[in-house]
Amino acid sequence: MVRFLIGVLVLVAVFAGARLAQGQSAGGQGSQTGQDIPDAPSSVQPPAANPEPPPPPPRPEEKKPEPTARDPWTNQPINKTAPSEADTTPSEGNKTAPPPMPPVKTVPPGTTTAKQPNGQEQLYTYVVHTNFVQVPVTVKDGNGRRVDGLLSTDFTLKENGIVQKLTFFTADPFALSVAIVLDTGMPDAALQKVNQTFSALVGSFAPYDEIALYTYSSTVSQVSDFGQPTQKLTALLNQVKTERGHENGPAVLSGPLAPNGPIINGIPVGSPTEPVYTPPKEAHVLNDAILKAALDLSKRNRTRRKVIFVISDGRESGSKASYKDVLRLLLSNEVQVQAVAVDSAALPVYGKIERFHLPHEGYGNILPRYAAATGGAQYTELSRNAIEAIYAQAMSEARNEYTLGYTPARPKTPTTASYREIEVVVHKPGLKITAKNGYYPALSAR
Repeated sequence: MVRFLIGVLVLVAVFAGARLAQGQSAGGQGSQTGQDIPDAPSSVQPPAANPEPPPPPPRPEEKKPEPTARDPWTNQPINKTAPSEADTTPSEGNKTAPPPMPPVKTVPPGTTTAKQPNGQEQLYTYVVHTNFVQVPVTVKDGNGRRVDGLLSTDFTLKENGIVQKLTFFTADPFALSVAIVLDTGMPDAALQKVNQTFSALVGSFAPYDEIALYTYSSTVSQVSDFGQPTQKLTALLNQVKTERGHENGPAVLSGPLAPNGPIINGIPVGSPTEPVYTPPKEAHVLNDAILKAALDLSKRNRTRRKVIFVISDGRESGSKASYKDVLRLLLSNEVQVQAVAVDSAALPVYGKIERFHLPHEGYGNILPRYAAATGGAQYTELSRNAIEAIYAQAMSEARNEYTLGYTPARPKTPTTASYREIEVVVHKPGLKITAKNGYYPALSAR
């Protein structure tokens, strides 16, 4: 038994020695062939970590495109200088450079416009020319209705018989600068009738209009400066209602109501002789009132339609200014006269009687002359309702006229500003034109 155990141990030892010798021989052969066999994990030294791959090379920083500079007038890109070779060389990150921008031709500022301006914008450009002439034109059909939709080619304008080239045309409505001139010296019955129409008068204006108020009889008074048609204007017109017109009838020159007290047998008490009485001469300074309003309107913006709106019986006497001088001022500053003739001036036969004018005796109704010469109109109405309707019609027609404009040829030699006749023709049968007959050039035009 003992011998058997010893034999087993010997065999085990021999077998272990053989295996150990075989492993050493295999290790030597592997080192010669260059094959690396990892060692078994050890509890003393941790295994070496696997090497990480190298990081990729950094990419070139991408630059954001700069905004393109554009011309402020044309909104086109501004030309840049040709890029240098250094700028066009492709970088490591970008193999191909972007193609250069094609050349863009620009035009001088102001030679082109992005959109067509309206009539007001064009007129503002023409205002810089002192000899530019505006001609408002009203066109009506045979029934007295306003005709819309006409073009510039439908009109021909002549100055002193010479056809002018129109450089401005518009049918757009205009904001108004209106000077209301109210006659407080007409008969009291007519004045009280007009006082009842003031609410309709204020309602005939637009919020963007500007209005000034004047009254006159023997003198001229400016009640308010130019402002919008607000409640303030209504309040001022209500104050005017307290004014009383003159009483009708001839002056009392004799009898108990004579101006110099009681009379016995035609002779005043205490006087040895019979006196001679002359009726007082009434003054109606219509010329002075229109002159004052025209001077104030001449300072208003030229892009507005300037209108003097007169409410009167048209009588004129006692003014310091003459009709000729006032008309010259109106035509030099493009002021139009619109008139509402009331009382005796509204009678059908009154205009025929007024053709007989006595020198130094004033005029019975001078309003038609002012209106015709300046391209306005006179409306003759007697009833209150008719007067209220006329307010809206007159302001609407003044606001919505066709506006023709041109620049006449400058004279070769400087001359004094003389009257120049205007003739406007519309190439449509059956239509009637209302326009001013002429104008006086501005003194500053050279």
